This record gives sequence, structure tokens and C-alpha cells, in this order.
Amino acid sequence: MSGGRGSGRIRRRLTLGTGVLAAAVLLALVGPGTASAEAVDGLCAGRKVRALPFSTGRVDIFKSRGYVCAVAIAKHTGARKTMSVSVKARGGRPARDKGRYTHRAGPVTVHAGHRCVWVTGKIDGRGVSSGWILC
Repeated sequence: MSGGRGSGRIRRRLTLGTGVLAAAVLLALVGPGTASAEAVDGLCAGRKVRALPFSTGRVDIFKSRGYVCAVAIAKHTGARKTMSVSVKARGGRPARDKGRYTHRAGPVTVHAGHRCVWVTGKIDGRGVSSGWILC
């Protein structure tokens, strides 16, 4: 009788061990590349669809499930400088972040659905405007 009970425990442990091993392999294959490709310091969800460079920095744009997120990143960090970033879906109001920052402005996110968006970013008086994109 004890042989039947022991084999059940062994099967459960093997099943658990197999599940843990499968999860570890999956994380090893998927984990390293996705975090850096999907977000700037984990600020925006989704995948990076555009980078808009300009003389004092860049604006990174991300898209995920109808939402568009943008972050303005300074080329040189340290001293506080005036920075701003905004995202506007066609027909909607813009989401904005403006202030004196050392590294970045944003993130700002809007629900765009399938509409075009207009993204702007400015750092120390220099900036970029995308025009209507992601249509």
C-alpha cells in the first residue's frame, strides 16, 4: 500500500519540477531582450515605434493597444533645464508634461485608438514636432 502513496508524491514533484524548469527556460529566452526594447526605464508600456532626435535630446514614442506614450530625454544630463513633451490624438486634447528637469520630461500617454497623433518635445529651447504620425 505504501508504494501507491509514494508514487503519487513522486509524480507531483516531477510535474512541479517540470513546470518550474519550463518557466525558467521561458524567462531565460524571453526576459533579457524585452525589457530594454519595450520601455525607457520602464516608463512607457508597449514597443518603441519612433525616435525623434534633435540637437539637445530626443523624443521616444511607444505604442501599445491603442495607447501612445512619449518621453523627452536630454542628451546631456546634470543641471536642470526646461523640458516639455506632449502627445495629441487627432480630435482630442494633448497630454503634456512641462517643467525643469535634469534628465527627462514625461511620460505622457493618450488613447489614440486608430487615430493619428502629433508629438512634440522641447529641451532648452530646442525641439521637434512630428506632424501627424502613426495613422
